[in-house]
Amino acid sequence: MKRIILTLLVVCSTLISQAQTTVSGVKVDNKLSIEGKSLTLNGAGVREKFFMDLYVGSLYVTKKSSDGNAIMNANESMAIKLNIISGMITSEKMISAINEGFENSTNKKTAPLKAKIDKFKGFFKEKINKGDVFIIGYTPEDGVVVYKNGTKKGSIDGLDFKKALFGIWLCNKPADDDLKAGMLGK
Repeated sequence: MKRIILTLLVVCSTLISQAQTTVSGVKVDNKLSIEGKSLTLNGAGVREKFFMDLYVGSLYVTKKSSDGNAIMNANESMAIKLNIISGMITSEKMISAINEGFENSTNKKTAPLKAKIDKFKGFFKEKINKGDVFIIGYTPEDGVVVYKNGTKKGSIDGLDFKKALFGIWLCNKPADDDLKAGMLGK
């Protein structure tokens, strides 16, 4: 009987450990569902600035890939999950980082996307607290959909916007090189 219980405990703990990955103290699920689409963790990493951990960023895809450009340009369901791990992140700082990210991902050609970028920034105007979780998902049918702590904040259509948005983390001049490498499973 003890052997059976011990075996069950080992199997259960193995299954639990395979269901999550830990990054900077945050348990990152290996699976995520967005707008009814099942996604798999491609990779995760930490956004750092001035040696401070700000958030854990996780990339979820339908097919794993280490090619940032291919993921950025794909018209497939995917998501980025941001687990805020620092009280230093404010709404103002997040919006400033979003502005900089779009400038970098579009090579300063944000004008055609201005209305969509402004709408996206509006999803981050509420106070941001340590422990908040943002999910930025994309499906070809729904466009980009943003959730904060499980509450849908809104959506924005267009593959052009999705490419620029995911480029914040995956372009040639990403928000954080180490975070990009982590998201790409490197």
